[in-house]
Amino acid sequence: MKKMFFILTIIIVLGGSGYFAYKFFSKEEKPPKNIINNNNKEKEKEEPEEIKYIVDPNSNTRPFAIMINCHSESLPQAGLQNAYIVYELMVEAGITRMMALFKDVELQKVGSIRSARTQYLGYVKENDAIYVHAGGAKDALLAINTDKITDIDVDGPYGIRDYSLKRATEHTLFTTTTLLQKYITNNNTKSTTDTKNILTYSSKEIDLSKEDNHIDANNIDIKYSYYRTASYKYDETNKYYLRYMNTNPNNDLVTGDQYHVKNIIVYGVKYTNYTYNKYSGYQKIDNIGSGEGYYITNGYAIPITWEKASEASQTKYKIKATGENLIVNNGNTYIQIYPMSGNLNIR
Repeated sequence: MKKMFFILTIIIVLGGSGYFAYKFFSKEEKPPKNIINNNNKEKEKEEPEEIKYIVDPNSNTRPFAIMINCHSESLPQAGLQNAYIVYELMVEAGITRMMALFKDVELQKVGSIRSARTQYLGYVKENDAIYVHAGGAKDALLAINTDKITDIDVDGPYGIRDYSLKRATEHTLFTTTTLLQKYITNNNTKSTTDTKNILTYSSKEIDLSKEDNHIDANNIDIKYSYYRTASYKYDETNKYYLRYMNTNPNNDLVTGDQYHVKNIIVYGVKYTNYTYNKYSGYQKIDNIGSGEGYYITNGYAIPITWEKASEASQTKYKIKATGENLIVNNGNTYIQIYPMSGNLNIR
């Protein structure tokens, strides 16, 4: 009997020791509750992924506004896919030219580059851009000097002639950001600005089908003259527009890729012929005041209004139905300002 009692006592003691050891070591191995809570809080505090906009809204770099040739014999162009805004206006004889804005990007080859014209100067001013051109009409060069517009004439050491192209000499001039930055350094040119971007970009995809008065916009034709029509076709898979010059794909000289566009702002203004220095083919645009147009993105269009108080003031774009400031999708924008004598077809 004593023997059995002794055995039971040993079992109880050993069992208690084991339980104590289990509780002791298991407590040491388990992480404290407050550590688990802190980990959860850290996960909750993780910041969302930073949005990379087509142009940094906080950047104070002055953009380059580069005059781009649109003559049929000058195509294809180079470097336009890197522009965040491209203006297309009409010049003499029904021909258009583009003015492409670039900011905080590297350009290995952009052009071909053509001469300065007065109708672009207001858009240079409203962006506080550095105007890049090759020579120019005499009244445009006079205005650049009088109005103290910062400009770079690349018909010289800051441009490159590509004579390998089978083109007339006036269609062979290109430049690079390396050359443009070299000009800035050599001439102590101001390269920063307090001027804000003229467009505000949405952090989320905009669906215009939810807006009042929207219309389908899968195909857009903007007729400037008998000579030039700018056209777009919507690519639903990639959610951008493929660009055409007349009926031909608007391709890049270097990459061979067709240019694609996220946003299109289009409106008509009055163009007037005028004579300067015995040349009567120059064009003046009536872009001071206000008018109506369309904002187009992702297969739809809505009516907008535009207002420009003076040549130097920024153009304000608003939604016609609400009067609210226009916010555009994150991506490049072509601003097509065609003559009232032309035609706009959205379908």
